[in-house]
Amino acid sequence: MDTTDPDIVFDELGNCNHCNMYYNSIQKKTYSGKESDEQLDILVREIKSKSKDNKYDCLVGISGGVDSCYTAYLCKKLGLNPLLMHLDNGWDSDIAVKNIQTIAKNLDLDYISYVLNWQEFKEIQLAFLKSSIVDLEIPTDLAIPASLFETAKQQKIKFIISGGNYTSEGILPLQWGYHVMKDMKLYKHIVKTFSKVNLKHTPADSILKESVYRLVYGIKIKYILNYVNYDKDAAKELLQKELGWQNYGGKHHESRFTRFWQSYILPKKFNIDYRKATYSTQICAGQMTRVEALEKLKEPLYDANLLEDDTKYFCKKLGISTSEFEIIMRAKPLTFISFPNNYDKILKIRAYYKRLFSLPH
Repeated sequence: MDTTDPDIVFDELGNCNHCNMYYNSIQKKTYSGKESDEQLDILVREIKSKSKDNKYDCLVGISGGVDSCYTAYLCKKLGLNPLLMHLDNGWDSDIAVKNIQTIAKNLDLDYISYVLNWQEFKEIQLAFLKSSIVDLEIPTDLAIPASLFETAKQQKIKFIISGGNYTSEGILPLQWGYHVMKDMKLYKHIVKTFSKVNLKHTPADSILKESVYRLVYGIKIKYILNYVNYDKDAAKELLQKELGWQNYGGKHHESRFTRFWQSYILPKKFNIDYRKATYSTQICAGQMTRVEALEKLKEPLYDANLLEDDTKYFCKKLGISTSEFEIIMRAKPLTFISFPNNYDKILKIRAYYKRLFSLPH
């Protein structure tokens, strides 16, 4: 991590606040041997006991990426019968779709697709693009948990098992990833200001909506990868060898939108290399050395041979010209602090809810 994160602070030893937070707080929530094994065993027994009268033990969101596919594999290995659910936002790569189908088939698990209203969702994404906010993934990142909670309620499932984990996602600067705050004030402001669409069909999670699902319907979210010694590279190898899973390249590149955003828009417009956060997390987790990370950062972010075609695809999909896209790319880069938001209020709510639901920071 470096000063491309405007909030970064270094101590007298040269360690940044992100690494210190990982070692002082987040690391305690990762795999710790026998204690974690026992906690996982307790969790599995709880899931089974509370799902006796239901067809499915739990709901697993699956993207075709390594984390979610390995989560499905792990649930099956633990003797659970999860329902797999994929949020189709219109940007899946062919490899992602194939991975989802392959994993569901080879694990003999039921799978459903939650398909977003493309015309409405396209306008929401376009509004975020036009706003010049760095976090273009807010619409998808709020739609995923909202659709999972909705599906869990419909299926009377009490446990959502997430592929989120601290060994590959423990570090993320707030101004790179404000979606974690689930700020509907900011969300609605951007949609209203930069589009004419009415929010009718697209689900979007907020911390208040989530509390209703948790308190009223008793639905819990569990991050099962934090209970095991999760190594992403080892997981990839296992999935490829045992289940026919295919590698799609970089982190979250199973989505063509995410690939273009992380590998081109972020570095080109915002001077952000998302790999720095990922590699820093893996260094803190002991899965990569700093020397190895610095060498990997020398590798090109994007295949220059794909850039022209991917740019055309991105623009055509959103219904804008490449010249309009270039104008947007030249506009002043902004973060959540440039828009009306509920950041302070959400911090207070999260502090209260954390005591009730043991929410991660």
